[in-house]
Amino acid sequence: MEVINYTEFRRNLAKNLDMVSDDAETVIVSRTKGKNVVVMGLAEYNSIIETLHLMKSEANRKRLQDAIDEMNSGQHQSHKLIED
Repeated sequence: MEVINYTEFRRNLAKNLDMVSDDAETVIVSRTKGKNVVVMGLAEYNSIIETLHLMKSEANRKRLQDAIDEMNSGQHQSHKLIED
């Protein structure tokens, strides 16, 4: 995670946006007369939103945790993929 002040971020906008998109880097833009902001790639943002959605309900959180526990304990079954 990089912290860059607003002036530096603006001065090197293309370079900083490339760093976010090419290197999956998250950038915090610090501002002296405003609230700081976070710049992240769209794929990372979408991943966070999807995780929040999946974890929203208690039932889904339990189902996901049970599946993780099953995998970690070796109680899972592997199957070959069916190919057309």
